[in-house]
Amino acid sequence: MIAAADINITKVERSKLSDINLTNLPFGKYFTDHMLEAEYENGEWKSVEIKPYQPLLLDPSVAALHYGQAIFEGIKAYKNPQGEAFIFRPYDNFKRFNISAERMQMPAVPEDIFMNGLRALIELDRNWIPNEEDHSLYIRPFMFSSDEMIGVRPSEKYKFLIILSPTGPYYNTPMRIYVEEKYVRAVSGGIGYAKAAGNYGAAMYATATAKKLGYDQVLWTDAFEHKYVQECGTMNVFFIIGNKAITPDLSSGTILAGVTRDSVMTVLKEMGLTVEERPLSILEAIDAYKSGELKEVFGTGTAATISLIKELKYKEFSMEFNPERCEVATEVKTRMNQIRYGIVPDSHGWMCKV
Repeated sequence: MIAAADINITKVERSKLSDINLTNLPFGKYFTDHMLEAEYENGEWKSVEIKPYQPLLLDPSVAALHYGQAIFEGIKAYKNPQGEAFIFRPYDNFKRFNISAERMQMPAVPEDIFMNGLRALIELDRNWIPNEEDHSLYIRPFMFSSDEMIGVRPSEKYKFLIILSPTGPYYNTPMRIYVEEKYVRAVSGGIGYAKAAGNYGAAMYATATAKKLGYDQVLWTDAFEHKYVQECGTMNVFFIIGNKAITPDLSSGTILAGVTRDSVMTVLKEMGLTVEERPLSILEAIDAYKSGELKEVFGTGTAATISLIKELKYKEFSMEFNPERCEVATEVKTRMNQIRYGIVPDSHGWMCKV
């Protein structure tokens, strides 16, 4: 068992914080003074330390660069009006991290290293948590295979790190989304439910193609019929049809079980909506739009939080939504932010004090 006090800490001589304005921050551009690093070798985790943020020295043969054994998580920390630091649902991300590790044939990271290391790191760099609206401290735990040899097999050595980034909103404005029919993000039996680096790399071509057409992201459909909606870019997706909030179910293993997705479902129920997790075809969504029942579509995710969608394009048919009338998504975002920033009591036990 590794307690926070047992982690070796080397502090920077001078903080970079004085050189950075923590207002109107772009997402993921700046990083705090310190990072956590741990090594896995000979069947055990060791050398857990927090040290100044710095480049990694890697051999060109390191296995992750050749075979893609790499996973990560996204978590956020916030400050309440009293200046106290809280992390949003980190234990859920910890559990999902190890689900991804199992699927990618990587060792599980022990809870004491993950959680105690996370707390110690944030406590050290807590002054980096912005106070601005829609700003937070983005937390990126990640692990990759570090064997120094070429050969297609699970590695025997791994590195686990956590880095921190003060950040603003991922999407600043409502999005235009292109429904993808040719390329696929994931297939049943694959790694779609894992937060593996390769999932994101494989998505870039289709996303770039959509952007050339003037869209911000793609809405993925199933691999077999290109009919049932799945994830939307880097987010889970919700459709407000009548008094129902419908989101694709997780049973096929092709969709990431989003922590924000789960939280939003709870908030939607508290708002009086019926929440359905089930297959949803794009044709059903179009029919609901034509009948006036489809009121809103929005994305959810740790980075994206709640992101409004102003247009959904399928073939030659465009579904357009007025962001000013997206009352459900706006209310969900307001309620989520009130919990995250400590404005209202956290009745769900989501906020973990640093």
